[in-house]
Amino acid sequence: MNTRHEQHPPGVSALLSARGLRKSYGRTEALRGASLDLHEGEILAVTGSSGSGKSTLLHCLSGIVRPDEGVVTYGSEELGPMPEQRLSELRRRDFGVVFQFGQLIPELTALDNVALPLLLAGTRRGPAQQRAGEWLERFGVRGQAGLRPGEMSGGQSQRVALARALVTGPKVVFADEPTGALDSLAGEQVMTTLVHTARESATAVLLITHDAQVAAYADREVGLRDGVVHSGSADTVGQGAAHREG
Repeated sequence: MNTRHEQHPPGVSALLSARGLRKSYGRTEALRGASLDLHEGEILAVTGSSGSGKSTLLHCLSGIVRPDEGVVTYGSEELGPMPEQRLSELRRRDFGVVFQFGQLIPELTALDNVALPLLLAGTRRGPAQQRAGEWLERFGVRGQAGLRPGEMSGGQSQRVALARALVTGPKVVFADEPTGALDSLAGEQVMTTLVHTARESATAVLLITHDAQVAAYADREVGLRDGVVHSGSADTVGQGAAHREG
């Protein structure tokens, strides 16, 4: 059964959009005019080979890095003119980010890593930890709640990072190779949970991956080549629907 969402008709406003993004590091051009739209509740896969600029695109879209040129718009707001404090608030409240290597805080336990975004948003410690525990349970790492990142496997740490990204109920989740540290079975379980959660809450997901099986969970796929976004074939995406819908 293919449950892929229908493509958004022309004229429908995007939740997040990028136009003409350029970003260089020294003489290396990571992005060369990249543009894309992400709609509310959509799961969009961005694929490409190593070094194609995928992570740079994610960092620009989430406000972690400012592009050299181009515009990123979230709702009716441009990210470029925002002060750092406002961008940090946006990432705490509306954006959830899963980095390629987790980037958990090494001094904190898994439970406290997941609870941290809630605490920063003003939630009391007790309710924050209770909610964090529930998200660890969803991703199958409740038993690691008291462990620090150095005491967990890479796969366990990545699941904790996913729980941290989703615990605040964000409107957009940016996931950079979310299954990179997982074997195929664990990766399928994580993607099923991520997609189910996104569908439940109408959360948009920008999925960075080089894995065709992971990209198949998306509603739509685009490719990034030489720093430019190219539309993918709608007929080749959404084939993982059977995995996530049972």
